[in-house]
Amino acid sequence: MNALWNSLPVPALLLNADDTIADSNPAAESFLNLSAKSLKGAPLWDKVMIDAPIENAFMRATKNRSSLFVNDVDVSSGERAPLQCNIQFAPLLDGGDQMLMIFEPREMAARLTKSAQSVRAARSAIGMAEMLAHEIKNPLAGITGAAQLLSMTLSNGDREMTDLIVEESRRIVKLLEQVEQFGNLQPPKKVPVNIHDVLDRARQSASVGFGAHMMMIEDYDPSLPPTFADADQLLQVFLNLLKNASEAGGPGGSITLHTFYDTSLRLQREDGSAARLPLQIEIIDDGPGLPKEIASDVFEPFISGKENGTGLGLALVSKLIADVGGWISVESIPGRTVFRVSLPTVPKDYDGDK
Repeated sequence: MNALWNSLPVPALLLNADDTIADSNPAAESFLNLSAKSLKGAPLWDKVMIDAPIENAFMRATKNRSSLFVNDVDVSSGERAPLQCNIQFAPLLDGGDQMLMIFEPREMAARLTKSAQSVRAARSAIGMAEMLAHEIKNPLAGITGAAQLLSMTLSNGDREMTDLIVEESRRIVKLLEQVEQFGNLQPPKKVPVNIHDVLDRARQSASVGFGAHMMMIEDYDPSLPPTFADADQLLQVFLNLLKNASEAGGPGGSITLHTFYDTSLRLQREDGSAARLPLQIEIIDDGPGLPKEIASDVFEPFISGKENGTGLGLALVSKLIADVGGWISVESIPGRTVFRVSLPTVPKDYDGDK
């Protein structure tokens, strides 16, 4: 029975008659971001915050030994941003006065669908942009050369205008080169990869460079098994996410690198098959959060909350993660932004000698 409880793919709590928590499955611990030890024996409404007045309805369901369904409510534990869920309460047939509480994260399913749509949109948009980039770079080179020649015959005052033309043309070329980078990416060479080795490389690089002003906090699950990915491309993903987090935080800010195992996440591939993504990596910063108007679109190309940002960094991250069969999501409120990368384990039939 314990094996069945622990393998449930949805978050679930077992509740006593006095509204205290009797037990929690691993999916609930991950969902609430709370340990089983901190949940057991605690009053339900101290650990689970629901943005709806359901306590009275729950009391009636408990008293009458009946089921209760609550749809589209925001659920939080205070340890993570709220998620919109459907909730079901049901009495245990042989459990005395105990009730079962099951969460169905609605927002997670929506984000999974949106993530797949974003990847397809990114591929289409970037394919077109890559073709345009190739065509635009040639005339830009001519414009830059002509401006440089023209500047040789002008006075200092007029030369400022030609210098501006050269400077802006070079900036556009750099942008176009970033666009072309998408098309030049090689297919990932997937092998077993130790996630913490790659995270440490990214952290060390960030700590002596763009993230030197931030405090890096490691919160690792040392028992995490290897993922199946391209180590170099995974390093590129983590460096990009750390760079974003560093730019969001000011001096004295912190970035937490958190890894854990979550058996509840499943991703439906385009061919209809299901993939398990139990390996979770979170990059958490304490900056101001993402602008609300772009928070749901940050993985789409050319969407950026930064001044003069290209909006290509997170689109590239999304593409790299999708290419190894993973998934990336973001939760952001002022003071806490979490980019979460979910990755597969090494396939059981993998044979590195082949």
